[in-house]
Amino acid sequence: MLRKNIFRLAVVVVFFMLTVSTTHAKRPWYQKVSVDGGSLAGMVKFEGVLPPPVKVKLEDAKNGEFCINHAPVDDQNHLLLQHVEVKDGYLKDAVIFFDGIRQGKPWDSKVLNIDFKNCQSFPKVATISRPQKKSISNMLIVRNHDSGVLHNPKGYSIGEKTKKTLFKKWLLNKGAQVDVTKSLNYFKKGRDTHFFIECEQHPWMTSSTRIVWNPYYALSSKDGSFEIDRIPPGTHKLTVWHPYVGEKTIEVVIEKGQKKKITLTLP
Repeated sequence: MLRKNIFRLAVVVVFFMLTVSTTHAKRPWYQKVSVDGGSLAGMVKFEGVLPPPVKVKLEDAKNGEFCINHAPVDDQNHLLLQHVEVKDGYLKDAVIFFDGIRQGKPWDSKVLNIDFKNCQSFPKVATISRPQKKSISNMLIVRNHDSGVLHNPKGYSIGEKTKKTLFKKWLLNKGAQVDVTKSLNYFKKGRDTHFFIECEQHPWMTSSTRIVWNPYYALSSKDGSFEIDRIPPGTHKLTVWHPYVGEKTIEVVIEKGQKKKITLTLP
């Protein structure tokens, strides 16, 4: 009898632990709720010396001979890659995001299209998130626009101490495309911060993407401006990031109904 009771107790304990574990595992990192908050708008200023374009001499680069008729080269067959774009002292393509907000406005439903075109990768900088529900399509698509050129995109998730290959695909010719949304399900909060895509055939073709964990983010425009709306009131950590310039985090207080303005500076 004692043995039966011990067995029954063990079954109950195991069932309870599994239930708690399952419930915790199903809880999403971010939840949509009604928000009566404020907004943040501003500019991202660049200070320092603008780095020169990276020169890629296609005749000497890996498989570069296939790109000479596609890439916009100078008179010495150099492809010039300007990774940092500044206009009137303000930085384009800086990612501005709030970290730690777990409840608020809904996510935008949009597709990130990575275009391999003229033997370059566009956009150079972007944002991406892990699907809210496990998804295998229509969030991240890579396309080949170059006739007669083989591209093979390879994607990595990158953290402070980690680099994990998520996919490796082949785009044999112009018009080929691949949906690699399934790979985004492997992002892990606290480990992965940066998603990087490159062409293995032409390694200068890259796109750097910041992984965001809530919909409170923006990408600075050509004049350095950005805006984020419907932010929950409170004190939040705000980060500005650019893959070739650096990263900076500050605290920002958002009040209900407030239209706050700010100037951020990198590096």
